[in-house]
Amino acid sequence: MPRVANHDARHGQITDAVQRLIVRHGLTAVTVARTAAEAGMSVGLVQHYFTTKDEMLLATFTRVNGRFTARVDELVNRGEADGRAIAEMLRQALVELIPLDDDRRAEFLVRLAFADQAAHNARLAAVQRETLAGIRSRVAQAIGNGTVCGEVAEPVDAAAQALRIVAFTEGLALHTHIDPDGTPTSAILAALDDQLSRVFSGTCRRAQLS
Repeated sequence: MPRVANHDARHGQITDAVQRLIVRHGLTAVTVARTAAEAGMSVGLVQHYFTTKDEMLLATFTRVNGRFTARVDELVNRGEADGRAIAEMLRQALVELIPLDDDRRAEFLVRLAFADQAAHNARLAAVQRETLAGIRSRVAQAIGNGTVCGEVAEPVDAAAQALRIVAFTEGLALHTHIDPDGTPTSAILAALDDQLSRVFSGTCRRAQLS
């Protein structure tokens, strides 16, 4: 167990260093040597875990997605316990993809760097497609649940609507990153609410009975 814990700690230390380099200087600043210096360890130790820049970026991207998923799971669990509407929980989950604070901005920059690198790397592109498909699948599941409970008032193609919602959210994230002063949080949330209301136009039958 101690060895596993130490491995995980070293792994996290390196990927956190990669993220900090991306945030401060961009992807071009990420090298094994610079990552080692940022992480406060030897080049040899970094190379023990990762031999290439792509491997470090993939691990960092995976770590960012893991944090996002954990936050979403926590939001859903808390929302279900509080009896919140599905649309409200979905909105809270999608907002986690938008760089509205320093932590989410750092994660967004990692995703942006990964997308740039994936455009020229088939392995990374496959991981990116799988990740995006997973997000769309979770949104489609929320739409399906909304159909069952009545929040989605009309029959819809859940996969098609999930594609629109996720693409819209990614667009908001990009605009927020490029022009933060021109995209205040209130406007971002209002735009997302408007998009979700096009699908979640009903009221859950549980709420009607309460």
